[in-house]
Amino acid sequence: MFRPTVIQRSNPSRQLTIALLAVLLLGTGLAQENVEREGYFEVRSASTQSIAGVHSLDARLQLVLSSEALAALESGVTLTIEMQMQVIRVKRFLMDSVDAELAVRYELEYRPLSQRYIVKNLNSGDQDSFATLYSALNNLGRVQGLPVVDDELLLPDREYRLRLRAMLNTQQYPAPLRLLFFWRGQWQLQSEWFEWSLER
Repeated sequence: MFRPTVIQRSNPSRQLTIALLAVLLLGTGLAQENVEREGYFEVRSASTQSIAGVHSLDARLQLVLSSEALAALESGVTLTIEMQMQVIRVKRFLMDSVDAELAVRYELEYRPLSQRYIVKNLNSGDQDSFATLYSALNNLGRVQGLPVVDDELLLPDREYRLRLRAMLNTQQYPAPLRLLFFWRGQWQLQSEWFEWSLER
């Protein structure tokens, strides 16, 4: 069974940290058309289907970067977009329990020399290249056939729910930058949970 894992990343180099601080302090002049915009992440739809005892995820997400995140990306800062999923066991008389948590992380990088946007799946190592930011984010937002849970891990005759959300993960940056992000709303990009019943 496919088991998404979280890959630990080393701290960014000093130059990258300085570049990101410069973007945060000097503003968002590098953003497209110099227009200030708020970003948002949204899960539009999500469902699973069981094939040979393995439940696979199909989902559509809307991923829009804020002006600050976009300016940082175009300045050479790699962004990490994470999809989180929870498997919830429904209990009749007690509180429901989270039986499993999965995370799939993607790196989004802009390479100015080739003018390409690179999307790398940190779980599988797969990498794709795109000519525009729109096409890169659109690809990230189209999840199809992602194995998430095996029937053998689920208790028989029990009901389960699944829920999914997407977020801009800033944990790979040094602690002072994470504290700064906490106070800047443009870096708080996280969708609401999207929840549905698991069909067995």
